[in-house]
Amino acid sequence: MLEIQTSDKKLAVLVDPDKWSNVDQMSDLVSAINSSNVDLVLVGGSFMANDLFENTIAFLKRKTAAPVIIFPGNGMQISSQADGILLLSLISGRNSEFLIGQHVVAAPAIARSGISVLPTGYLLIEGGKSTAASYMSNTCPIPKDQVAIITATALAGEQLGMRAIYLDCGSGANNSLSIEIIETVSERIKIPLIVGGGIRSIEEAQEKWSAGANVVVIGTAIEKNLSLLEDFAKINEGL
Repeated sequence: MLEIQTSDKKLAVLVDPDKWSNVDQMSDLVSAINSSNVDLVLVGGSFMANDLFENTIAFLKRKTAAPVIIFPGNGMQISSQADGILLLSLISGRNSEFLIGQHVVAAPAIARSGISVLPTGYLLIEGGKSTAASYMSNTCPIPKDQVAIITATALAGEQLGMRAIYLDCGSGANNSLSIEIIETVSERIKIPLIVGGGIRSIEEAQEKWSAGANVVVIGTAIEKNLSLLEDFAKINEGL
């Protein structure tokens, strides 16, 4: 069963199949993942422009020991080959398609797949630029200075039965989540907290874990510099 604990300090790598032309190009990434003790590998994206989703999951399952978890951008991103799925409900927005609509479409396929499901309240937070996630979901991110609204939304997700909260500035965001947001939310909720978007340095990742994040997700940073992954892992091991 896919579970994240409030005592965890995990490192996750987000792999977007759209960033690759074929799975063979991922060999260096796989080597870096295997040598860096990555805890989770997330697969998915806001827009699937190619047909590599299933192949990416199959390739990562063969080549890595870390659990491969679906990070779905829509109801079509389902695979029985994955270890589990973060069933994201975009509770920061008001678009019913991403609150429940896509979930209804995906439910039969998820049930048939038999994969582990982690219901996750997903919040998009302003990160200094428009991102694919906000564009494709047709929602506005919560302004980064509205900490009370962010916290109340996370609390609402917990009260609705979500088993984790994911705060995300979006892939390639200019800025990552502030320490104030992470500390405030982590102090108020009793379920695990996942954070991602705009994390480009070891220092930023360490700050997020120390502030209360249970899982730190990195993606764009390692796409540009794979050597960072080993450094991220070393910091995590020391916490």
